[in-house]
Amino acid sequence: MRRDWLHAALLLAPALVLLVSFTHWPAIQTVIDSLWSTPRGRRPSVFVGLANYERLMADPTFRRVMWNNTIYAALTIPASIALALAMALYVQGRIIGRGFLRLAYFTPTVLPLIAVANIWVFFFLPGFGMFEQLRQWVGLSPRNWLGDQSTALYGVTIVTIWAQAGFFMIFYLAALQTIPVALREAAAIEGCPRFTFFRRVTWPLLMPTTLFLSVNATINAFRTVDHLFVMTQGGPNHASNLLLYYIYETGFTFWDTAYAATLTVVMVVILVVVGLGQFFLMDRRVHYK
Repeated sequence: MRRDWLHAALLLAPALVLLVSFTHWPAIQTVIDSLWSTPRGRRPSVFVGLANYERLMADPTFRRVMWNNTIYAALTIPASIALALAMALYVQGRIIGRGFLRLAYFTPTVLPLIAVANIWVFFFLPGFGMFEQLRQWVGLSPRNWLGDQSTALYGVTIVTIWAQAGFFMIFYLAALQTIPVALREAAAIEGCPRFTFFRRVTWPLLMPTTLFLSVNATINAFRTVDHLFVMTQGGPNHASNLLLYYIYETGFTFWDTAYAATLTVVMVVILVVVGLGQFFLMDRRVHYK
């Protein structure tokens, strides 16, 4: 028995070392760094306690970024999941060109997000982009979508939904294929409408997948910043700035590592609270069998 435990420990040791070295210890170190000041030249860092957190609460840029991220998450999470489910239901049936449609829906996931951002920048380009050409065709005046504070965040949101919906579709498509065909046949014999079958049978059986995707979409809403570098860089005037991009700016542009660590701790706490809330609220409605 002890030999089995020893073998198990030896097999798990490499993974545990990597997990502790690159996940747990950096997280602990980030919490520690948030309690110290940023070293400047010959001036070493000093212990400041909760001063960085007090600064965070009084930071207007942080409040703006959090509001942006809330809107961004509230739009991208349900929209990506709903679009993914709609696409999965459509390509699940027997239609002409089903394989091509599945590939087309999944293609945005294969492309690097930087490339996706460059494509959409061309769509939003003032005066020459596809959207501007359509506006001019119907007689509307040109508009700088990514340079306007009222529309920049929504332009970034559209790109995220388009990029991740195809990835989520694969999970829904796999889940739909596990639903027994006998259930559909029995419902058809009884004359059950398709919408009723979806609401009473399909949707409850898809809840484990929906829970998994909602957690992933929440994480993506706080960690996806690649396209911001290309599209808006958080502008104009922080109108499209998100929390992780603000952390990057603080830590690597302004070299305020202590404040960046404080922002990182807040982001991790938000993700943990939201993730646990999703599990506790949705787990009662999830049917695992």
